[in-house]
Amino acid sequence: MIRRLFWFLTGAAAGVWTTVKVGRTVRRLGPDSLAATAADRALEAGARARLFARDVRAGMAQRQDELNDALGLGAPQTQYHEQDPRVLPAGRDLPELPARAPEPPASRWGVAYRGRQARVNRKDEH
Repeated sequence: MIRRLFWFLTGAAAGVWTTVKVGRTVRRLGPDSLAATAADRALEAGARARLFARDVRAGMAQRQDELNDALGLGAPQTQYHEQDPRVLPAGRDLPELPARAPEPPASRWGVAYRGRQARVNRKDEH
């Protein structure tokens, strides 16, 4: 009788444990839960990317300062802060741009552009 009671209680405990585990898994894999998990992970990834970008910017600024000190350069940005930011520094004028793109050579125009006439189904030719 004790053996039967033992195995009965063991089976009941295993059934309860399995039911709880399956219920948790079903809730965890439900659409609402998956969407919330995906949103949380996306927010965490965005925060990590922002922290990485901030660290990279800080490292770049530090390295730029080290290079400026090693080369004996001052802060080059101070030269142009007093000027209008829309004006290029002296000697950096933009070249004149052509009004239109040049036409392709006439010999290539006919070869490169065949239009709809060149699209013939080869099965119809045979």
